[in-house]
Amino acid sequence: MIEAGDCNEGEAAEAFGARHDQLRLVEAVVFASANPVSVADIALRLPAGADVEGLLADLAALYAGRGVNLTKVAGGWAFRTAPDLGFLLRQDAVEPRRLSRAALETLAIIAYHQPVTRAEIEAIRGVATSKGTLDVLMEAGWIRMRGRRRAPGRPVTYGTTVGFLDHFGLESVGDLPGLEELKGAGLLDTVPPSAQGIPGPNDDEALSGDEDPLGDDPGDLLSGR
Repeated sequence: MIEAGDCNEGEAAEAFGARHDQLRLVEAVVFASANPVSVADIALRLPAGADVEGLLADLAALYAGRGVNLTKVAGGWAFRTAPDLGFLLRQDAVEPRRLSRAALETLAIIAYHQPVTRAEIEAIRGVATSKGTLDVLMEAGWIRMRGRRRAPGRPVTYGTTVGFLDHFGLESVGDLPGLEELKGAGLLDTVPPSAQGIPGPNDDEALSGDEDPLGDDPGDLLSGR
C-alpha cells in the first residue's frame, strides 16, 4: 500500500496506474475463459510478484453489487450471474437433460466415495448399475475414469470432474452437503455397508495406492468394467 509521504504525486499516480492495469488484465483473463481460472494461471499473465490474491479480492468487491459476480468455483475464479437474478434468466437457459433417479444416486455415490468401482457403487445402492447410467454421467462431463483397481478383474475406478464442481457451483468436493442432507432430499435412500464406511469426499487427481493408471488399450476407455 502507498502511504502519504512515501513518494511524490507522480510516483503515486504511476503505481496506481500499474495496479489498475493489472486489475483490468485479471478481469479480461477471467471474462475470456470458458472455465474457472486458477490463481496460478492468472499469475502467468501478470508481472512477477503481482498480488494476484489481492487483485482478485478487489475485483470481487467491485462486482459484488452488480448483475454478475466474481465467484470462486471449482478451484478457480469465474464470473457468474448474481444469485438473486438467476430466476429471471431461467427462461433463456438451455434445459439440461434430466437425470434419472439411478443416475442421481450413482453421481452422489461417486462424489462421496471416489475413487469407486461399478461393483462398489452397486454394493452401496443395493441394485445393479447399468453401463448406460455411467455413460450418461460421463457424457454430461461430471464423472471420469480415473484408473484401475488393483483387484481381481482390474475394475475401472470413477471420480468426479472439474465440470461437476463448476455445474454445481462448488469450490471443491469438500463443499458437498452431508449424506444425511442428500437422503433428506430423496437423492440417496440407502446406507453404505459398514465395511464400506463413509469416507470424506476427496477428488485428488493423484491415483490412490490401490489404483493403477488406465492402459493404452482403447478398450480401457470403452469397457468401463
